[in-house]
Amino acid sequence: MNNSYVILYFQKLINRLHFFCEYTRIRKLGVPEHWIGASKSLIGFLEVYNRIYSFRAESIPEKGVRTEALHLIRIMPAEGIMKLRLYFFLFIVCSIILPSTAFAGGKQDTAEKIVVVYTYDSFASEWGPGAEIAKRFKEQTGYTVNYVICEDSGSVLSKAIAEKKNPRADVLLGINAFLVDKTRSAGVLEPYTSPNLDKVVPQHVIMTDDQLLTPYDWGYFAVMYDTQSKVPAPQSLEDLTKPEYAKSLVIMDPRTSAPGLGFAAWTKAVYGNDYLSYWKRLKPSILTMSHSWSAGYGLFTAGEAPLAVSYTTSMAYHIRYDKTDRYQALTFAEGNMIALEGMGVVKNAPHRAAAHAFIDFMLTEKAQEVLPETQWMYPANTAVQLPESFKTVPMPKKSLTISGTEAETAVDAIISVLEK
Repeated sequence: MNNSYVILYFQKLINRLHFFCEYTRIRKLGVPEHWIGASKSLIGFLEVYNRIYSFRAESIPEKGVRTEALHLIRIMPAEGIMKLRLYFFLFIVCSIILPSTAFAGGKQDTAEKIVVVYTYDSFASEWGPGAEIAKRFKEQTGYTVNYVICEDSGSVLSKAIAEKKNPRADVLLGINAFLVDKTRSAGVLEPYTSPNLDKVVPQHVIMTDDQLLTPYDWGYFAVMYDTQSKVPAPQSLEDLTKPEYAKSLVIMDPRTSAPGLGFAAWTKAVYGNDYLSYWKRLKPSILTMSHSWSAGYGLFTAGEAPLAVSYTTSMAYHIRYDKTDRYQALTFAEGNMIALEGMGVVKNAPHRAAAHAFIDFMLTEKAQEVLPETQWMYPANTAVQLPESFKTVPMPKKSLTISGTEAETAVDAIISVLEK
């Protein structure tokens, strides 16, 4: 088995344990405290392990998380303790086996026709678009793509910064819009304008004027609504503060989750300097703030809450794989926050020509058509025909955005409000 896939199993475990802790706390199931304590301790071990080796525990499909979490609850306590011991044993084994492994797939050799791409795990995983894109890229150009899996988009950038004096990556892929300012100030990328850019990418998804980052997919943050719930669908952010939505909304921690940060930025964009007053009004409506999107969204799809923060395109996932339109993406009167992801050429990249070729290819229909039902985002190339699952996903009438600096500044203040 590819070593990166072994790590993905550990990441699934982290999210399963997060979900277990959230689920048992909300449902007040009377689970022994030592069991929950053991789960949280193992989460800590695994998260430290992930950070050391730059692995990501964010985008595991919620359906698998939910199934495993409910299974964990059913088998408590005796078998559960044994299962935790087994997980911990596997953790120790992989700690010994994996540290020296290079997830780039081997040593770099500038004479080889390769391109080294730093990205996050959901892109390069078995369910993501990375493998198919690498295959098509090699068929067209002869270049082999070596993915290096990082924890998240922030870790992609951090790894490049750490290697700034001796760059090993050619392309950074997955830098979101909130990291644009930090990326520019870090000085790890160089501008590159692909000849394919103006032909296919709409102006509203352009991330930087000088093309320091080139967008490859985009979408909107949204509140997802369970149509089988007993509350009406809110029509605005302000509606969420009404008493009828008490303990109805699952949000994600903006310090550890992209949708969590997106929602925080959304409130700042709408309410400006009064955003903290909004969060004080919103607080009674929040059921829980989960560590990750998958843990929080798993609570939503398990029926624990009628509302959850996610993306408008989450609706397409349910249509495609669950064969249901039960879960609806809401577009609000104030507008929705746009989500952008970009890629850039590393300054002094070992394989600069390959990096340019990869970015050019990523904007072609051959690459872009892979994205919708693997990334669950819109492709940057407007010539790509969207699959049937996307046809009923609503498009917000107004697109909102703020700088990464503004978003990050708001986070600490929001957390302070929630923790009081």
